[in-house]
Amino acid sequence: MPPISDSSGGYFDELKKRSTESKVYSQHQLLGLEIAVILRDWKHKALYIKLAKEYNPVQLLSIAKGIAEKRNVQNAGAYFMKVLKESGLKKIPK
Repeated sequence: MPPISDSSGGYFDELKKRSTESKVYSQHQLLGLEIAVILRDWKHKALYIKLAKEYNPVQLLSIAKGIAEKRNVQNAGAYFMKVLKESGLKKIPK
C-alpha cells in the first residue's frame, strides 16, 4: 500500500474505489439497512441488522412500513422498538 502522502493519489483512489463497492453479504444485512432507510434512522443501522438476524424479517419489515406511514411519529426508531417489544415477536431459533 502506498504511503498516505502519495502525490499520485493512488492511496486515495483505492479508498474511493472501495467505498463504492457493496459491503452487504447476507440477507439480514440488507433487510436491516432497508429498515434503517424506511425509518430514516441511519444512525442505528447496526441495531436493525441485528434485529433482522434474530426476528422474522417479514414481520419486522411490516412493522417498519406501518410506522413509516404514520405522519405524527416524531422518533420512528424509538417507536419501532416500542411496537416490536409490545408485539411479542419471538426470536428465530438458531
